[in-house]
Amino acid sequence: MAGLGPVPFAAMWFADMGADVIRIDRIARARSHTEGVEPSYIRRGRRSVGIDLKQPAGRDVALDLIWASDAVLEGFRPGVMERLGIGPDVCHERNPSLVYGRMTGWGQSGPWSSMAGHDIDYLALSGMLHAIGPAERPVPPLNLAADYGGGGMMLIAGVLAGVLAGQMGRGGCVVDAAMVDGAAYLGSTPYALLGEGWWQAKRESNLLDGGAPYYRTYETADGEHMAVGAIEPQFYTELLAGLGLGPDDLPHQNSVPDWPEISERFAATFRTRTRDEWSEIFEGTDACVAPVLSMLEAPLHPHNVARGTFVNHHGTGHPAPAPRFDGAGASQPDQLEPGQHTDEVLAQLGYARERISELRAGGAIGD
Repeated sequence: MAGLGPVPFAAMWFADMGADVIRIDRIARARSHTEGVEPSYIRRGRRSVGIDLKQPAGRDVALDLIWASDAVLEGFRPGVMERLGIGPDVCHERNPSLVYGRMTGWGQSGPWSSMAGHDIDYLALSGMLHAIGPAERPVPPLNLAADYGGGGMMLIAGVLAGVLAGQMGRGGCVVDAAMVDGAAYLGSTPYALLGEGWWQAKRESNLLDGGAPYYRTYETADGEHMAVGAIEPQFYTELLAGLGLGPDDLPHQNSVPDWPEISERFAATFRTRTRDEWSEIFEGTDACVAPVLSMLEAPLHPHNVARGTFVNHHGTGHPAPAPRFDGAGASQPDQLEPGQHTDEVLAQLGYARERISELRAGGAIGD
């Protein structure tokens, strides 16, 4: 079902992996609903049919599509699909083995389930936003953690698990994927460390939040940054060697009270050279140091070029599908135009040309 954020992302991934994905777009607002907010590139790889779901005839077309499908992905607030007449109960009557994937921010139940929200809100309620950013204030990690990580990827995993269960004869199911749940689940490690007394509920005070001098970013002489992740002792030793420092020049690596002193020393050292100079120094080492690249620079880095991590699409670098199978990347299909495959898909379902014309004339389907 056409929407924004994690559902189109999940649908894109399924299409990139080779699934036959059909997107139901609204007719009247197909353009305004998707363009400008959702990049057309994200709509790639699947066919689109334009259906007016508020018309009984349009709803019946959608149910025919669902009858022929393994899974449904929808991202409306709880109750919307039921009001349209295509909720899980109705769909399972038509297709008992269907996996019904539901993506929301707050979940299908709970006192906040009907409220609006965005990635930053779900991340906030999960406890994870509080842990991200400098000591002064939390900083949202774009919309990666709740929207796509805790949302889209969890929806993908749930639907795949449901399809596998169906293949084992367990019937269909409803996947209740909530971004607040997924964001909290992604935080399993810091929550476990907190419970064991190894984590403080205070930003820039811990191993992975910028508190440790060997796991943070440092400004270089040209105003750029280097990322340092030298956690293990052997990697930390290589970090010191690259910086021209010896183990006797600093307090012990894991002396937490001395972390500010070590960080200041590292910061002063990194400011003596440019990002490119430091990149050359640490190239090929196990110091776990990398340049912080912009989104304009990343597609041009030699490693990313060699891997084909990005693809050029209409003159712009875009991430290639992941993961790969047998070392080969997935194909890069073109993006769709809303409703452009309506007649083709309905004909594949067995609709006669005359019936398609009748539906189009009545406004139940369109481009």
